[in-house]
Amino acid sequence: MDVAVKTVVKAKSEKTLPVIKKVGVIGAGQMGSGIAHVVALSGYDVVLNDIKADAIAKSIDLIEKNMGRQAQKGTIKEADIKPAIKRIKAATSQDALSDCDLVIEAATEDESVKRKIFQELCPRLKKSALVATNTSSISITRLAAATDRPEHFIGMHFMNPVPRMELVELIRGIATEDDMFQVARRFVDSLGKITAVSEDFPAFIVNRILLPMINEAVYTLYEGVGTVEAIDKAMRLGAHHPMGPLELADFIGLDTCLAVMQVLYEGLSDSKYRPCPLLVKYVEAGWLGRKTNRGFYDYRGEKPVPTR
Repeated sequence: MDVAVKTVVKAKSEKTLPVIKKVGVIGAGQMGSGIAHVVALSGYDVVLNDIKADAIAKSIDLIEKNMGRQAQKGTIKEADIKPAIKRIKAATSQDALSDCDLVIEAATEDESVKRKIFQELCPRLKKSALVATNTSSISITRLAAATDRPEHFIGMHFMNPVPRMELVELIRGIATEDDMFQVARRFVDSLGKITAVSEDFPAFIVNRILLPMINEAVYTLYEGVGTVEAIDKAMRLGAHHPMGPLELADFIGLDTCLAVMQVLYEGLSDSKYRPCPLLVKYVEAGWLGRKTNRGFYDYRGEKPVPTR
């Protein structure tokens, strides 16, 4: 074997791959809380980062309550809850993420926000750290370009609610190294999740299929084909969906639904992905679904009431 080739092979074989023991999660919202929940239960130390200390406190409280519900259902052991909660540390500064082996960004679905986070985060991390984004639609290659480590960057899209949903989409950018992809895959396996590998196209697999269906349900409402109640009933009973598409949109967040549709529309330049004007109107009104107590349903009373 040529000496130069031997040197390359030796260098590759001696490369130190990150051993994931400590995981950072950026964003203490619905997705970040869910990710921190499953990672801590799987035995990893977790640093939960958010700029708002009260958001982190609420998140950890919610995680403990959700673990309690799991214990009542028998899906986890009661004895596992306190050790898991103790493994979650709160941090309002990204400096606390400096010794993490993996950092998962789970901030709002806004590319400019995510790019800013990565630009501020990467200089604080050790060189071997793997960085992942939980984006549900944005280009992994483009986000990786905002970092100092595109080879150590990957899409790790958890489904909502994270503790209950089995799937994680793994999406590699154009520069993601094979070794780093395998490290990420083994980590997802260790959480008891199942991996689906997607190419780096707008919205990946799940949302490429799911969000246009939701958008079409909104168009069906917009055009007067059916009421909110009728549309959801039709899909629950006619297609055996566990949740109607408009109820699901409220659960996801109408702002997130709109953001994904805009990524599809702009990224694929196809009119079939045009966001429904009614969806835009609800978001402009601040009616974002369950998180604001109003969306296609009004959640302020004892029972959800359709708003149209």
